[in-house]
Amino acid sequence: MALDNALRKAFPEPEAPDYRQAPHNIEVEQALLGAILVNNEAFYRVSDFLEPRHFYEPIHQQIFEIAGSLIRAGKIASPVTLKTFIPAETDIAGLNPPQYLARLAAEATTVINSEDYGRSIYDLATRREIITVGEDMVNFAFDAPPDLTPQQQIEDVERRLYALSETGKYGSGFMSFGNAAKLATDLASLAYQRDGKLSGFATGLVDLDERMGGLQKSDLIIVAGRPGMGKTALATNIAYNIAAEYVGEPQPNGTIETVSGGIVGFFSLEMSAEQLATRILSEQIEISSSRIRRGEINDSEFSKLAEAARQFERTPLYIDETGGLSIAQLAARARRLKRQRGLDVMVVDYIQLLSGSNRRSNENRVQEVTEITTGLKALAKELNVPIIALSQLSRQVESRDDKRPQLADLRESGSIEQDADVVLFVYREEYYLKNAEPKNTDKPDEVATWQQKMDAARGRAQLIIGKQRHGPTGTVDVTFEDQFTRFGNLARDERLPERRG
Repeated sequence: MALDNALRKAFPEPEAPDYRQAPHNIEVEQALLGAILVNNEAFYRVSDFLEPRHFYEPIHQQIFEIAGSLIRAGKIASPVTLKTFIPAETDIAGLNPPQYLARLAAEATTVINSEDYGRSIYDLATRREIITVGEDMVNFAFDAPPDLTPQQQIEDVERRLYALSETGKYGSGFMSFGNAAKLATDLASLAYQRDGKLSGFATGLVDLDERMGGLQKSDLIIVAGRPGMGKTALATNIAYNIAAEYVGEPQPNGTIETVSGGIVGFFSLEMSAEQLATRILSEQIEISSSRIRRGEINDSEFSKLAEAARQFERTPLYIDETGGLSIAQLAARARRLKRQRGLDVMVVDYIQLLSGSNRRSNENRVQEVTEITTGLKALAKELNVPIIALSQLSRQVESRDDKRPQLADLRESGSIEQDADVVLFVYREEYYLKNAEPKNTDKPDEVATWQQKMDAARGRAQLIIGKQRHGPTGTVDVTFEDQFTRFGNLARDERLPERRG
């Protein structure tokens, strides 16, 4: 017995941990519901962010949902009207439904405080969801299947946490057609009020913007072309034009809302960040990138270079130069960028350098590209940003007399064409004409014809809209300065004959 007592003193039994309830505040829920039952105006102060699922107490979820349905239908939500929708035998802390509803109304807060109470309920619900994510993460880490890597689990957790940070939109289910129509009307209103009448982000290429209305949120835009056509140049031009126009406006909740231009994330799987920056510098200060790299510049040009570099420090264009990314890794990095710095437009250079999951990689390449393009489209919708994804074209273009690309020329074209909202081909006839220069100078007519075509094509490019879900297809003529890798607008008088009536 003495030994037992000694052992108990030396090794006391651990105290049972206190049971911790999930964060909630029943009194706040009751106060808000009471305010709604007394003055239905309180509902409209919280209905844009608060949903029944945010309430901790199930009967409160039911009361908020019934009250909301009545109010939206133009009816009065009060203890008298609500009691008929709750079974009479329901016991609520010893009270029947009419008694409980009457007590809520009697202890109501004022309508002025309803929004603050709603925010409190919402924040507590978010904390409960964070706890759920954490518990799931721990449990899944203990019992993860053998074929699931830790990196995949991290990416899943990041996705769920990102969804929480984006005001709980993840898994929100169906949206009514009325709400969808309201969003469409708001978008049209913004376009009407904005200079240039664009509903999306302006690319800086006026005729292209007129055809597309700018880059639209949640769209997957494929920019395709053969090597040497200028796909990357076009992407960097558009990315810089959007980032250079960025203006953000602080909101009451502490976030920054983009009012002009946008924050751009550029995933460069082929070129380094330094190479991309050199290209953009070349475009802006009109010094060839080869001269910049070799240091063949004078004092005044170096001053222009330094000034442009200082200006770039304020430009929200972020470059990820990591090669060999999988679609899941790219998605995780994009979510992180949006959460930490913001993200309005995303560029991927290019699709064929991305990889799918390990399982898909062991199958054929077409299935892997299908996974990649489907993932990019899903990411564009999730982040609500346009994604510009560059793609190679197959060599069959070179075997045709007319080398203008077509949808069938897309490599692994089935999934790329199907998932894309817009397919934009880059075509420069000048590139092909240079390689077709007549070698036989004894045929002056042939040389003259070639020279005439070359003069007409020099410094010109075509952006061919091969597919556009929400607008017309067709060809947009632009300028291209090869030495600066810069696309630009044709002079207005040159565009007039092409304009539609």
